[in-house]
Amino acid sequence: MVKQYEVRTPAYGVVARALHWLVALLIALQFVIGWTMPDVHKDTKPVGLIAWHLGVGATLIAAMVLRVIWRLTHRPTPDESRPLLDVLSRITHFLLYVALLLVPLVGWINASSRGWTVRLAGMVPFPSLSKPESSFGHQMGDVHGILAWVLFALIVLHIVAALFHRLVLKDHVLQRMLPSAGPSRETR
Repeated sequence: MVKQYEVRTPAYGVVARALHWLVALLIALQFVIGWTMPDVHKDTKPVGLIAWHLGVGATLIAAMVLRVIWRLTHRPTPDESRPLLDVLSRITHFLLYVALLLVPLVGWINASSRGWTVRLAGMVPFPSLSKPESSFGHQMGDVHGILAWVLFALIVLHIVAALFHRLVLKDHVLQRMLPSAGPSRETR
């Protein structure tokens, strides 16, 4: 029989939860746009769904920078996980953060190589990360696609782990990130 933990795991703070769910929403939107937008070719213009993909990607980069800064300056209270699960959780979260930064970053490099300007909220231009027609920048388009699938796999793993905690271990790890988690002991 699986041991249930009696101690309620403290929730993440409201900022950490808001950033988590904002990033989750942006990623879901990016995958829908990415799957439905036309293929990008040499003469493709950044209009329609491609423009949306660039805009949501810019917002994702900004949200992830805020999230990393918040995470580095506001350590969550550790949960009462088993040691092996704690190690696996740390590895998975690290890989998620890396992928959540790398996927839009290499997409931005690719957009720059096409001469496209990436803009936050359609107004604030991001600097170009590669020269127009850069072969490295064009190769980053392929890397962007591959890393997006890696990110997708990590997200599925993350969701399965959260459900495993809730349905099998019956602990409170999942509730730490839910809006109804109650008051947080995170003081920063």
